[in-house]
Amino acid sequence: MATPHIAAEKGAFAKTVLMPGDPLRSEFIAKTFLENPVLVNDVRGVHGYTGTYKGKTVSVMASGMGQPSIGIYSYELYSFFDVENIIRVGSCGSFHESIHVRDIILAMGACTNGNYASQYRLPGTFCPIADFGLLKKAAEECERIGARYSIGNIFSSDSFYDDAGSGMEWAKMGVLGVEMESAALYCNAARLGKKALCICTVSDSLIHPEENTTAEERQKSFTQMMEIALNIAE
Repeated sequence: MATPHIAAEKGAFAKTVLMPGDPLRSEFIAKTFLENPVLVNDVRGVHGYTGTYKGKTVSVMASGMGQPSIGIYSYELYSFFDVENIIRVGSCGSFHESIHVRDIILAMGACTNGNYASQYRLPGTFCPIADFGLLKKAAEECERIGARYSIGNIFSSDSFYDDAGSGMEWAKMGVLGVEMESAALYCNAARLGKKALCICTVSDSLIHPEENTTAEERQKSFTQMMEIALNIAE
């Protein structure tokens, strides 16, 4: 049942797929947390694995960077491989004074400067939001383990280097942080009748620039977010 971007058999993926941006983070999650992980996709080096976690079958596959990339992979997973839930496990920058590096943001909604939703030709503005059931479970899991977390809007930017400025204008509207994928994921889930949630670990802060993490830390040390996603997998 190969698609242009996923070379896997029907049934290769579990109902729930964790989706980091980085293929190396996908490999790290699979080999650290899953029992008997099997590589089910490696097209373009985008690693996808399926294994078990606490008796549940779970998959993990990278999305790449940006809305077009996660738009392709999530659409194919939802449409051709019977995936029901995609949980993005990524990194983000913080816009908020009280949200620091390694805190967790649960993205209730995703604002964007992108044009992904224009394909639906809606006579207005669509608001991409998370599945409430997954969001509620994630918040309860954060409470259970004592994680520092916030719930609110996130900003999915189409540009990392933005000539217009830092994006802090979004903070004036209560947006908690910035990343590059969630709005497209939420749009696909809405259009296809599926479920999605974005769980992000803060990797840097626009308010506290002295706080930051390395690429290796983002790949291997954001384990609390990974375990939250695995524990709520359906």
